[in-house]
Amino acid sequence: MNYKELADLIFPDAKEISYYEEKYPKRNLPEGAQVLRVAPSPTGNVHIGTIFQAIIDKKVALQSKGVFYVRIEDTDQKREIEGGITQIIESLKDFDIEVDEGMINETEFIGEYGPYRQSLRKDIYQSYAKYMIEQGKAYPCFATPEELEEMREKQRAAKVRTGYYGVWAKYRNLSLEEMAEKIKSGEPYIVRFKSPGREDRKIKHKDIIKGNVEFPENDIDEVIIKSDGLPTYHFAHLVDDHLMGTTIVVRGDEWLSSVPLHLQLFQEAGFKAPKYAHTPSLLKNDNGNKRKISKRKDPEAAVSFYKEIGMPSLALKEYLLNIANSTFENWRRQNKDADINDFDFQLNKMSVSGALFDMVKLNDVSKIVISRYTAQEVYDESMKWAKIYDDELVEMLSDKEYSLKVLGIERGNVKPRKDIAKWSDVKENIIYMYNDKFMNTKQEYPYQVISNKEDVEKVLKLYIEKYYDENDDKQTWFDKIKELAGELGYAKEVKEFKSNPEMYKAHVGDVSTVLRVALTGRTNTPDMFEIMNVLGKENIIKRFEKAINE
Repeated sequence: MNYKELADLIFPDAKEISYYEEKYPKRNLPEGAQVLRVAPSPTGNVHIGTIFQAIIDKKVALQSKGVFYVRIEDTDQKREIEGGITQIIESLKDFDIEVDEGMINETEFIGEYGPYRQSLRKDIYQSYAKYMIEQGKAYPCFATPEELEEMREKQRAAKVRTGYYGVWAKYRNLSLEEMAEKIKSGEPYIVRFKSPGREDRKIKHKDIIKGNVEFPENDIDEVIIKSDGLPTYHFAHLVDDHLMGTTIVVRGDEWLSSVPLHLQLFQEAGFKAPKYAHTPSLLKNDNGNKRKISKRKDPEAAVSFYKEIGMPSLALKEYLLNIANSTFENWRRQNKDADINDFDFQLNKMSVSGALFDMVKLNDVSKIVISRYTAQEVYDESMKWAKIYDDELVEMLSDKEYSLKVLGIERGNVKPRKDIAKWSDVKENIIYMYNDKFMNTKQEYPYQVISNKEDVEKVLKLYIEKYYDENDDKQTWFDKIKELAGELGYAKEVKEFKSNPEMYKAHVGDVSTVLRVALTGRTNTPDMFEIMNVLGKENIIKRFEKAINE
C-alpha cells in the first residue's frame, strides 16, 4: 500500500489536479494588477463589515487595473438562509460595487474561474485533497466526537492547548494498511492536513496593513474535508484562491491568527500564497467601552438597516472610505464634486487598530452628501424609499411640482441646506410646508423673545398690510423686515440692540422669529424668504390668521 493507492481508495472518482490547473490557467493581466475577492457566507443579514471589505477590494482592483470578484462560501449548509446569496448580490448593487466576476444571482455567475459558489466546487476540492494525500500531506482521521471530547478534557486537565496535534493526533501515525482497512470496513472518517509545524518555532510575516508580525508555527492537523465531503473554510480558501489567482486577501483582523495555517497550506501544496491585508475591526462605543459591532446587538451592523432608514449608499461608502483611509476626509473637502473613484486609496495607510463606527459622524457625512443632491434627486430617492416604508410621505409627494419647489429650498446654493441625513428624515423636515398637514393640526408656537399675543399679532398684521410684496428680491424683503421692526419699536440691527439693550425690547432677528414661527411652527427652518416664495401670499395670510387665532 502506498499514498497513491490510499488516495484512490478515498477519492476513486477525483480527477488529477492537472485537469483543473489547465482549466483555470494563470490570469493574463497587466503588470501590477491585483486580484481581490469578497467571500461572504449566506448565513444571515449582510454585515456592514462585508461592505467595508468589498469597498476596499473594489478600490484596489480598480486602481491597479485588476479584477474584483465575489465568491460565495456556502459550505456550512446547516446555517444557510433562504435567499442569502440574493441578499449579498443585492447589497453590493445597492452600494454600486460592480463585480468583474462571480455570482450574479442564486444560480448564475459571470467569469471564467467559476463556479463561484463553494458548494458547487466539491469535485475540485476532492481532487486537491486527493493530491495532498498522494503527497503524504493529508490523511484520513477516524476520531469519533466522543474521542475528540475526551482528548480535549485531558488537554484542559493537563493545562495544555486544545487541538489535534503532536501526541494527541491519535490517527496520524497509523500505517497506510491500517488506514485502508478501517476505510474498507466502513468506519466513518474525515480528512486532516498533516502539519509539519512545531509550536516552538516562529514564522515571520509581513501583513500589508499590520506590518511585520510574528507567530508560532502551526502544528495543528486541521480538518480539510468534512464527513459530508465538503471542505472546511481553510482548505477551500487554499484551493479557490490558488485557482482563481487571488493576489491579495483583504479580511477582518479576527483572521490574523489563521495566517500560520494558511501560509503552511500554500507551502505544502506547492502554490504561491497571496498577500494578506487584515483590516481593523469596526468598533462601537458601548457606555465608554469599545467592542466589535455585532449583528446580534447592533441594528446598524446589518446592511438592511440603512435601507430601512433610507441612508444613501453613497454616504455610507464615503464614511467607510474615511474609516479606511483618514486622508479621504481632507480629499473630499478639497474635491467636493469629484467622483469617489478619483480618490487614491492606499491599503498600507489603513489604521492598525480598531476603527470606531460612529452613527453621529455617519449622519453628518450623509447630510453633506444629500446637500449635493438636486431637488429632483432628493424627490426621486425619497419617493422610492417612501413607496416601501411611508405611505403618508408618498401622499405628500404626489403633488410633484409643489414638492420639487419645497425640496428645492436652499438647494444648489454656495451653502446648501444640511438638514436631511436619510430619506426617513424628509417627512419631518418638510411636513409644515403642506397646508393639509399644517392647517389641520393644532400648532405650538415657540415665539421666543416676542411672545406676548398682542405683540405677535401686531407684527403679523403690519407685515401683511404694509411690508409683504411677493415680487421683492431677497435684499428688499429683508430691508422691509428691518423697517417693520423699527416701526414697532424694535432695533433694526442686532448690533444696535447689543449696544443699547435698555432702549429696545427686542431686535430684527426676534421679529424674523415671529414670522418664521407663525409660518412654520418652528424656530429652525431653511431660508424664510424661499419658504415664503413657495407658500405664496394666500397661504401666508392663512397661516398668520391661524397663528393669531390659536
